[in-house]
Amino acid sequence: MLTVEGLRIEQGAFALTADFEVPKGRRVAVIGPSGAGKSTLLNALGGYIEIAGGRVEVDGQDVTDAAPDQRGIAMLFQDGNLFPHLTLAQNVGLGIRPALRLTEAEMAQMRDALNRVGLAEFADRKPGDVSGGQQSRAALARVLVQAKPLLLLDEPFAALGPALRAEMLDLTSQVARDAGATVLMITHAPKDAERAADDLIFVEAGRVDPPRAVAEVMADPPEALRAYLGR
Repeated sequence: MLTVEGLRIEQGAFALTADFEVPKGRRVAVIGPSGAGKSTLLNALGGYIEIAGGRVEVDGQDVTDAAPDQRGIAMLFQDGNLFPHLTLAQNVGLGIRPALRLTEAEMAQMRDALNRVGLAEFADRKPGDVSGGQQSRAALARVLVQAKPLLLLDEPFAALGPALRAEMLDLTSQVARDAGATVLMITHAPKDAERAADDLIFVEAGRVDPPRAVAEVMADPPEALRAYLGR
């Protein structure tokens, strides 16, 4: 479970506040206008930006002041963050050991992750030698090997076409279900939320609404969300 209590983030004139819980294993879409604070929220949960107050708990452990790699959280950024000089296998291996000195068991773990995202035969290729969709799969595999209970996705598939994005959303959902992981996923596309999420968090002007079931929210959206959706 993810618990966010009295979270406050201050960045110059911008402030964001949040109070919510996400049960273990739920997939949550985070949606809202550009500049509303969606990426700020996820970066704060991941430990990448300083918070002004409040508390973050992951599966019963207070991680408010923990370093990003000590939070039980894996984050997938918009650009996938692959190193162009490394092979896909090495990029995935970084999720296990940054020094890439993997044991035989860890090598097997890396190969299994590549296989699960359909990249076993591309393990020795570099990011520049594969398609954008395959790069996204490699980035997802690197998250997979970390085996964290909470996965944060900051629009990592935004640059993909509709069909490929839908494929990656389905793959991410399957990976999360298999791992029992909780997912928070930023998206600007309501259809992506309906396809890949159980619940929805709406963010506007630094205000973070608690999660509600996607179908319930879309059937009767609050006024601010209705305006965002253009209804």
